[in-house]
Amino acid sequence: MIDFRSDTVTKPTPEMREAMARAEVGDDVYGDDPTVNSLEAYAADRLGFEAALLTASGTQANLLAIMSHCGRGDEYLCGQAAHNYRYEGGGAAVLGSVQPQPIENEPDGSINLDKARAAIKADDFHFAMTRLLSLENTIGGKVLSLDYQRQARAFCDEHGLQLHLDGARVFNAAVACHCDITEITRHYHSVSVCLSKGLGAPVGSLLLGSEDVIQRARRLRKMVGGGMRQAGILAAAGKIALGQGPRRLQEDHDNAQSLTAGLAEIRQLEVDPASTQTNIVYARCRVGQATDLRDHLAEQGILITAGNPLRFVTHRDVNRQDVDRLLTAIRQFYQAKQAS
Repeated sequence: MIDFRSDTVTKPTPEMREAMARAEVGDDVYGDDPTVNSLEAYAADRLGFEAALLTASGTQANLLAIMSHCGRGDEYLCGQAAHNYRYEGGGAAVLGSVQPQPIENEPDGSINLDKARAAIKADDFHFAMTRLLSLENTIGGKVLSLDYQRQARAFCDEHGLQLHLDGARVFNAAVACHCDITEITRHYHSVSVCLSKGLGAPVGSLLLGSEDVIQRARRLRKMVGGGMRQAGILAAAGKIALGQGPRRLQEDHDNAQSLTAGLAEIRQLEVDPASTQTNIVYARCRVGQATDLRDHLAEQGILITAGNPLRFVTHRDVNRQDVDRLLTAIRQFYQAKQAS
């Protein structure tokens, strides 16, 4: 099957499997797993932070970040479309008693900082205390500009807020900006990075921040059941993903551009080529039939997520020939519909 549903579907490479099989391990809850320790030290140095923490998932990393920056009854500002607001089970509110204050995202994925300023609560016991601004990069495949992120940090410094980045695909953003990852991460007090999306590891995300933030997060990770024992088996694959994965992300972006161009030629679909900035492509069905299209493609050995818009995600396990095969199958679907 060719799978365009998400970049989370990538399989570990033979090199990762070999590294996992021979990984030196220990009890990570005791801090004794050398492979985990090596990954965390490497990640902190690579992304420009004092410390890092291996977590089970991006959801867990974001939860730990929010709970590390905010206490019970505090508030964080985020985008209405933010993953840690819409798609993470309400964990910050349910488990951290931290109130989200969503703000509508701008078309480019950013949060208008004037609207964010207006959302900051007064220091009054009637209100939750606003402690944190959380951004996401990339968000829906769109890349926040370096200048905007600089402005966001200045905004947070002005108002005494912490700044967190849900950077599940932050390396995609760096590739799109033609910059080193630290040109992005230097603006934030904490950053989460997913190892199991475009970077290709089978499991895991990292949370990065100061020593104090990571110490709080480590304690909270135990509280929510995230303490892992011989986790070096996972960390071994994660270190390969972090070291090698970013080098090939441009290929995913190029394949997404090729897919976008092909979809734009299919009159039954509505595509904005400018909206494809990284590895995520959106297309709207002008005549509906998204579910029928998904079912037709599945019969051809191609998996997509039905919706309006349709979303296609390119990744390591999808090549240019797979993109061409997808486009051919979509054209055949609409030709058959037209003939009938």
